[in-house]
Amino acid sequence: MSRYLLWLLGSVLAIGYAYFFYAFFVNTTGVRWRALYGEEGYPEGYEVRGIDISHYQGKINWDKLRGDAYIEESPVQFVFIKATEGSELIDSMFHDNFREARAAGLIRGAYHFYSNLSSPDSQAYHFIRQVNLIADDLPPVLDVENKPSDMSVEQFRAGILQWMHIVERHYGVRPILYTYHNFRERYLSTPEFQDYPYWIAHYHVDTLRYQGRWRFWQHTDCGRLPGINGYVDLNVYNGSFYDLLRLTIPRKDDEEYVSE
Repeated sequence: MSRYLLWLLGSVLAIGYAYFFYAFFVNTTGVRWRALYGEEGYPEGYEVRGIDISHYQGKINWDKLRGDAYIEESPVQFVFIKATEGSELIDSMFHDNFREARAAGLIRGAYHFYSNLSSPDSQAYHFIRQVNLIADDLPPVLDVENKPSDMSVEQFRAGILQWMHIVERHYGVRPILYTYHNFRERYLSTPEFQDYPYWIAHYHVDTLRYQGRWRFWQHTDCGRLPGINGYVDLNVYNGSFYDLLRLTIPRKDDEEYVSE
């Protein structure tokens, strides 16, 4: 191979690597690059703040989280908890976290991480079997972050909608759709997804640049709070605390508050 071709091949690889690096780590709509951006600031102008957790946070001290955890002078008021993934996996801390969040007085929700290796219906029923959402809980959440390369966009969208429809019929409320900014714009911005409450992941920006309707904004994955070892995702709610309560699963007319 001539020196010119070697130079050309090296240049193409370098440009490709630089583009990949920028798109996924540096670009403000990319996933993350903590070493470059450092610790996150918190967006201003929101009165309701919360977190989302999974087994990655380990054992949480819920007393500290309830009493000492403040984000921009606002207490943690809601928590989304990873419940399931695919058609078989259950987060090892889910049941403990789900029970403790309620006992700590936080508004809680549960989310399912969508897998492209299982059918939508098997994943929906797996979530339903594990997650007993009751009055005053947040609607169920579907976390979607990947589309398989061997599946058409239409097939992918149909699978997401199938999960949503099954879960909505079971709980009687519209599920929340979680995904990051670029993914939403590319795959899930069509009209059939507009009526589902949107939880957007968009890091390293002071102001959310998404132009559509949204309910929750996950603005960083490197927050620090008392009661949690290591980093934790921080979120804001786009509305008042009263609005957040109205989003929760309603009580029936004769239903008392249920404590687990």
